[in-house]
Amino acid sequence: MENYNSYSEFNGGLLGLIGINILGALITAITLGIATPWAVCMKESWIAQHTKIDGRQMVFDGTGGQLFGNYIKWFLLTIITLGIYGFWLDIKMKKWVVKHTHLIG
Repeated sequence: MENYNSYSEFNGGLLGLIGINILGALITAITLGIATPWAVCMKESWIAQHTKIDGRQMVFDGTGGQLFGNYIKWFLLTIITLGIYGFWLDIKMKKWVVKHTHLIG
């Protein structure tokens, strides 16, 4: 059995989280959902900026433009499959976020 003596730290505050959520909601609402990928990337970047693992800073390098292509693809697949593909969207999004989240230092 492995011994996990690592530590993780998140130093983000409530006001910052509220602010990033409000800004993301405004961006999404004003653009009628078209800019949702940019709002998602903004929040994931904020989370990574406030997270350290074993003293190493996390960084999120995904962009809204990269995610937008996936959003279009996922949207079309959901329509074509009459909503069935929608069950996989959460895991697809999580895989994309993890693929673009790294430790530095």
